[in-house]
Formats: sequence, C-alpha cells, structure tokens
Amino acid sequence: MDEDTTVDDGAVDEDDEAPERQWRRKILVGMAAAVVVASLAGCGYLGWTVWQDRAVTRAGEQAREAAVAYAQVLTSIDANKVDENFDQVLGGATGEFKDMYSQSSMQLRQLLIDNKATAHGVVLESAVQSQSKDRVVVLLFVDQSVTNTSMPDPRIDRSRIKMTMEHVDGGWRACKVELP
Repeated sequence: MDEDTTVDDGAVDEDDEAPERQWRRKILVGMAAAVVVASLAGCGYLGWTVWQDRAVTRAGEQAREAAVAYAQVLTSIDANKVDENFDQVLGGATGEFKDMYSQSSMQLRQLLIDNKATAHGVVLESAVQSQSKDRVVVLLFVDQSVTNTSMPDPRIDRSRIKMTMEHVDGGWRACKVELP
C-alpha cells in the first residue's frame, strides 16, 4: 500500500466549493441577518407603540379621577367657608379657567355670603372623551344639592360638565370648564 494514498471521507472543503455556491451562501446568510434585524426593529416599534398607548390610557384615567374630585370641589360650596372653597377651586385650576374664575370670584363671594348659599356636588358618571399624555377632556354628570336663604329646602340641579384637564407641575388641573 502506498502512503500517499488519500482517503475521501466525503467532506467538502470550503475552498473547493464553486465560487457561485459560496456567493449564494453569503447572500442567504445576509438575507437571514436582514430578516432578523427587521424582525427586531418591528418588535421594538410595536413594543414602543404599546408602551405609548398604555401611557396615554394611564394619563386619561388619572385625569378622569382628578376631574371627578375637582368637579366635586367646584360644585360644593359653604357660605361659612367661602375663602377656603375658593382656594381649593383655584388650586385645581390652571390657564384660561383659573384666570376667569379669579376675576369673577369676588362678585360671586359676596353673593354666596349674602344669600347663605350652600351646595354639595356629587359626580354620578364620568368618561374620557379624548386623551393624550398631557391633555384630557372628561365628560361628567353631576347632581348638585343647593340651598340658600330664599330656598331653604334643597333643590337638585343636574349638570353636564365638559372639563379639559392639563398635566401641570406633576398633577392634573382644569384649564377649561364648559356646561354644554
């Protein structure tokens, strides 16, 4: 037996492959890599949009809760605690609504005191009409029990309120209040 005899074990040396086969392999590897990268990018984008949607939904719920609490403050008044009530109203307001309420509060203050007015508001239902991370419009149905010197027996006023809430200084405040 000759020692120069080589045994063919069926293995193909990469250097022995035809150039077109090597080229095809590189293309397939490149395409697979592109598919993986595109899949990761797609998953990242979808994850980001889900996170954004959840952030907006969470902001809407927080603003709705703040609007409910604020509507109760806004629709409740005690002639014996007018200044305290006004401070609470102004503390939950911002922008256009805060300016408007500040300007009209002096006339309203005296009217409430003179008539010994009291009111207690209760939010029956609320819903988010539109929402973003920093601005939410909330619809509220409020029953308000009102008494004063000319009407000592309580009267129930049913109101619909459209309240625009803005995220300001880490909290939700009313910037617009409408009675449609």
